[in-house]
Amino acid sequence: MRLYESVIIARQDVSSAQVDSMIAEFSAIIENGGGKIHKNEYWGLRSLAYRIKKNRKGHYVMLNLESDSETLNEYERIMGLNEDILRFMTVSIDEVDEGPSIMMQAKSEKPQRGRGQDADSAGDQDKE
Repeated sequence: MRLYESVIIARQDVSSAQVDSMIAEFSAIIENGGGKIHKNEYWGLRSLAYRIKKNRKGHYVMLNLESDSETLNEYERIMGLNEDILRFMTVSIDEVDEGPSIMMQAKSEKPQRGRGQDADSAGDQDKE
C-alpha cells in the first residue's frame, strides 16, 4: 500500500456539515478497501483563483491516506461523480507529516519568505 495526499474542493453552497458527511463517505471507501486515513484537515471556505463551475469560493479538505491503487481508483471515480465536488487532486507522498499542514499553521508559525528578511537586512546595511 502506498501513501497519498488528496486535496478536495467542494462547492460553496454546501454547508460544512455536508462537507464532513461527504468526507466521511469518501473515507469509508478507503477503509472498506483495506486502506487507512492518516490525517483529515478541513481548511475552510476559501476564495478560488478563478471561477470553477460558476463558483468563486470552495470548501477545501486535505486527506492523507494509505491505500492500494484499485481502492484509490474507486475513491477518485466516486468523487468525480459527486456534483458537489468542484476539483480534487491526489498525489503520492513518501511519508505523512504528523504536524499540521502549512495551511493550518498560524501566520506567526509559518516560515518568513526571503523577500521580507532581505529587505530588512539590506536596510540595516545602508545605515552603517
